[in-house]
Amino acid sequence: MTDMYIHGYDALENQRLQDQAGILVDLLHVDTSYPPGSSVLEAGCGVGAQTVTLAQRSPAARITSIDMSAESLAAAKRRTEAAGITNVEFQQADIFNLPFADESFDHIFVCFVLEHLTRPVEALVMLKRLLKPGGTITVIEGDHGTTYFYPRSAAADAAIQCLVTLQAQIDGNALIGRQIYPLLVEAGFDAVRVTPRMVYVDASRPDLVDGFTRKTFTAMIEGIREPAIAAGIIQAQDFDAGIRDLYRTTEPDGVFCYTFFKGVAKKQPDA
Repeated sequence: MTDMYIHGYDALENQRLQDQAGILVDLLHVDTSYPPGSSVLEAGCGVGAQTVTLAQRSPAARITSIDMSAESLAAAKRRTEAAGITNVEFQQADIFNLPFADESFDHIFVCFVLEHLTRPVEALVMLKRLLKPGGTITVIEGDHGTTYFYPRSAAADAAIQCLVTLQAQIDGNALIGRQIYPLLVEAGFDAVRVTPRMVYVDASRPDLVDGFTRKTFTAMIEGIREPAIAAGIIQAQDFDAGIRDLYRTTEPDGVFCYTFFKGVAKKQPDA
């Protein structure tokens, strides 16, 4: 699906994805559910961080979850088995070379995948072919340009920009959340509707302070320290100062905000 998953595949990243999925369930998935008997394709399931939620919220749907990485699929399978989930089938596959017949699925779910693809519109067009007439697609992406916080910090802004730059260097897009609407329209979907999902964090929300600001967002930025320095994007001391300032936002007077975007669209019967 892409030449490189910029965050890597180590145990720390696996844990970060689990933390992110757990803390964002209500925000991202309050309106994610599929009817009994429907067939759902999860394109790019990774380690199954979203798969468990999908399956639990639609226990009578049949879910097929695909990913390029055999290692990630194995982790996803272990996670669903541990959760007692039986309505998911895993398959190794490339989003640009899918082993399914046209009009095979009632619904398609794509979460945190498009940002890593060099050709997101082409991927959406290919997925659209797999939808039955009247079927829907759900796309969820973040947008690092929506990050703001208190106390303000130019160093923290620079550390975040390192991830945006690294992603762009491998033809990904860490700012893709704001583009979900035009991407879905360009791919030929109808009835496109996009809603912003803001994470707002202050000391009155200790679960989000720990689960999102510390363990999801700051951990993600901290994880690209070595490649950012190696690429000459930033000096080590400047990056470390930015990370310190991101952690500073978790103190009692700190505030942190980030916005995800969730798009839902339909394949018209005459498409």
